[in-house]
Amino acid sequence: MSDTLQPGILQPGILQPGLGEIPGDHYLPATPETVLWGRLPCETDAAVLRIAPGQTVTFDTISHEGILPDQGQDPLAFFTGHGVAAEDVLTDAVEVARTVPRDATLDGPHVITGPVFVESAEPGDLLKITVEKLAPRVPYGVISNRHGKGALPGVLPRGPQNVSVFTPVDEGAGALPLTDGGERVVRFPLAPFLGTMGVAVAGGERPHSVPPGPHGGNIDINLLVEGTVLYLPVQVAGALAYVGDPHFAQGDGEVALTALEASLRATLRFEVVPRSEALAEFGDLAGPLVRTDEYLVPTGLDPDLDEAMRKAVRASLDLLHARYGMEEHLAYAYLSAATNFDISQVVDIVCGVHARIREADFAGVTGRS
Repeated sequence: MSDTLQPGILQPGILQPGLGEIPGDHYLPATPETVLWGRLPCETDAAVLRIAPGQTVTFDTISHEGILPDQGQDPLAFFTGHGVAAEDVLTDAVEVARTVPRDATLDGPHVITGPVFVESAEPGDLLKITVEKLAPRVPYGVISNRHGKGALPGVLPRGPQNVSVFTPVDEGAGALPLTDGGERVVRFPLAPFLGTMGVAVAGGERPHSVPPGPHGGNIDINLLVEGTVLYLPVQVAGALAYVGDPHFAQGDGEVALTALEASLRATLRFEVVPRSEALAEFGDLAGPLVRTDEYLVPTGLDPDLDEAMRKAVRASLDLLHARYGMEEHLAYAYLSAATNFDISQVVDIVCGVHARIREADFAGVTGRS
């Protein structure tokens, strides 16, 4: 199999800006006026949209893969060079690559859509973000390995050039050949999610888009598929929420640097959890908390992976005590016996570890005694 698109792989319904299903109460396209490239919003940034709590927003997100300088900063040329028809290259990606400012030395790679002001959100509250729908905008993506990055810097890539692997998708799966130009193919399932969801930090300095933190940002937790929830501690009035770094699939660790990066149309619901209610439900959260149908997922973030693990354990102990009144030594024993701690990613300067605490294990437990 070559790395060009084969006949029949392209599906109808390329989600160009404003076209196709837009299920949210509000629509936020990715334009030069609504995106940042390589930086995250801060307190002094003006909101590009204001919403009431409980409303949904449909965001167009743009993958950074295919628009970066080492790929020519010309997505039309890059993707047509891999067999994509010109009309199936996203026009907003072309516009962002051509017009949005970015310092290639100081800024990150990610295209960030937002920020959104959520009325009544105040510091101390939690912003609850429910992932309602994630629709692929195109049937292709890119997986990259860059020098000095990834889990094996200095080893991979082997040659002098960065490696960007064009990856077509079809029927819910990505496809990679076993050898360059070979016909034998490995196929892997897709599980779209947004690598970046966050709230603005206090002050007037925009954070770099790569390292995650208490504000969320580039947390790269692949559990955040449709139907899941992310809770973030609000740092500024209105939260000033934003999204980006769309993925079609990612393994825990994201070892090469990027996973299957590709643009999504994301519909999210934003709700405000007042501080009193948040404390009763989860304790005093210091960082992102994910909730799925099965798990509560506290997180640990640190440049040192061992310390990120320790922070994830501490966050899990605090959560179990706050939510269920579980004594520390018993919670520690429970985590050791029953909870998986997964590596979210090791490639974003700040490493991530997340725990998967089964809520079913606590069925019948009504809270602190």
